[in-house]
Amino acid sequence: MLLLAFDTATPAITVAVHDGSSVVGRSGGEGATAHGELLAPAIRAALDQAGLEPSDLTDVAVGVGPGPYTGLRVGVVTALTLGATLGLRTHGVCTLDILAAEAAPGLGTEFLVATDARRREVYWARYASDGRRLEGPSVDLPATVAQRFGGLPVVGRGADVHAEVLGGSSGPVDPSAAALAAVVLAGAVEVLPLEPLYLRRPDAVPIDQR
Repeated sequence: MLLLAFDTATPAITVAVHDGSSVVGRSGGEGATAHGELLAPAIRAALDQAGLEPSDLTDVAVGVGPGPYTGLRVGVVTALTLGATLGLRTHGVCTLDILAAEAAPGLGTEFLVATDARRREVYWARYASDGRRLEGPSVDLPATVAQRFGGLPVVGRGADVHAEVLGGSSGPVDPSAAALAAVVLAGAVEVLPLEPLYLRRPDAVPIDQR
């Protein structure tokens, strides 16, 4: 198996190539509104590092959110295109599950994952100590999340953006494509269709012409 994994559901763009034994190429960057410009070069860089061509790949995995509309759409559409044009097996994974899988071994307790949803809100989900999702994903005000789950450690950029309410991140801030590849290869995560988890309507909507 040669798996290309990436996530664009947060301001971080993360890409990894996994050969079934280890990560053989990785790349990434950050740009809250530049996912469309950064993802393709990051994929090319990771493939170059691995000494591979797109035609060598067998699988593609992508974080399907939740996340802001534009960045999330870039990743999902790219994965759909690669899957269709190259005949790859496709794997969609909740972005919060990627963070949870990386954070769980170091926490040893129930916890939350929260990413920045803008509009002063967070996307969140609750996880068991082994990284299994118990509730969510949902979108709420940080104060609502804190009121319901006060005392639980919180992982993710949303906890840092709203540190005064959620206390700052107790683990990784952004998802890692290497972690995404690992959980897909291990069969340790729920695999979803390649459909974006927006959880709410986009900011930009058509103007009523009537």
